[in-house]
Amino acid sequence: MRFAAGLMAVAALTAATACSASNPPAHAKAPAAAAASKPSETLKPLLQQALPNVKGKTFTSAVVAFPPSVNALPHRHGQAFVYAYVLEGTVRSKVDDKPVTTYHQGENWIEQPGAHHVLTENTSRTKPAKLLVVFVSNTGDKLKVDDPKS
Repeated sequence: MRFAAGLMAVAALTAATACSASNPPAHAKAPAAAAASKPSETLKPLLQQALPNVKGKTFTSAVVAFPPSVNALPHRHGQAFVYAYVLEGTVRSKVDDKPVTTYHQGENWIEQPGAHHVLTENTSRTKPAKLLVVFVSNTGDKLKVDDPKS
């Protein structure tokens, strides 16, 4: 619980200082929509900062927005440690072989490095959902890599 509170404090600071971030780095850019007719989630970086006391690691915070009924493709976040907090709406998630879990506004979860995010979806047909996502990643790594299409 103390860990989540600490991350929330960092997230609040991140949101407050987001306006100081200029151009997001290439590895933090949102995935492009596959087709104009099919909406997808968007990732908007807020802040990215190399960790001064952990060589080779970068802290990134972002808002991930899910339009109504949208789900993300199965993906991984490389070797990043990931913390997700539901800012708005309701999101259903499945990581690795853990059960599907539904998270409501104010709830959160973590993903261990190398985890496979099998399902992430907005459960509402009419309302958007938003997540605050914090990554601690290897500097230069992509933040999200979709599974190859089979």
